[in-house]
Amino acid sequence: MAKRVAFLVASEGIEQVELTEPWKAVTDAGHEAVVVSPESGEVQMFNHLDKGDTKPVDVTVADAKVEDFDALVLPGGVANPDNLRTHEGAVALVRDFVASGRPVAAICHAPWTLIEADVVKGRRLTSWPSLQTDLRNAGGEWVDESLVVDGNLITSRNPDDLPDFCGAVVEALEHGSAAATAAPSA
Repeated sequence: MAKRVAFLVASEGIEQVELTEPWKAVTDAGHEAVVVSPESGEVQMFNHLDKGDTKPVDVTVADAKVEDFDALVLPGGVANPDNLRTHEGAVALVRDFVASGRPVAAICHAPWTLIEADVVKGRRLTSWPSLQTDLRNAGGEWVDESLVVDGNLITSRNPDDLPDFCGAVVEALEHGSAAATAAPSA
């Protein structure tokens, strides 16, 4: 049965490959991918610091409900999660997704939004290395691994980890639990 996956992003600063590769993995597996953003219109992706493609917003945060989705993906890019964590509605949506037990996948700098949602305490995660102090200060256990699955949280460090990350997202959709995904490869 096809699942519906929310890709929560700010209006700009999204690392393009961290949105497009998981999106492709989700849709190639027969599931529906949906762009959710605080504002309507289009979101601007970047290839590091250079503007990339745009994608239309399907649902605004104000209209998004956890029960309408089976999983949440938080792409990285430095500016994207830094902006997203300032939007109260987006942070509340992330908090509600984690509390629901549905899979929540965050890559690169995206765990900043998890920190703002106050959902990392006692959890094992990974991220872009510069976030490790932030994650530890928020009560999380940061590790340097390509993929970390802790309950319903799926995290990866950077675009090099996308094969593991995308595989874990699809596996969680197929089997209903992020905790059932394969062990990480270092």
